[in-house]
Amino acid sequence: MAASMGIEPLTEEQYRELQKLDEFDTKTQSWLKTPADIRRLGGAIFADRRFGHVFVYHNTAPCFYSGRAFRGLLQIEL
Repeated sequence: MAASMGIEPLTEEQYRELQKLDEFDTKTQSWLKTPADIRRLGGAIFADRRFGHVFVYHNTAPCFYSGRAFRGLLQIEL
């Protein structure tokens, strides 16, 4: 879905940098770009912010929760 929008899902590192700007996903969760070795095993990672901390979790890739989406990165070349 992200590729069809022309964006990349955030990596764990990018997500942690985003969380330094403000508090995001305090009531939701976002899928993150999952490393290839985890994806090959059928897994996926997601994250949120709770109790003043950023947490990264894992689940199977087909798992779906209505409150979970993704945050993406759009790079513009000048």
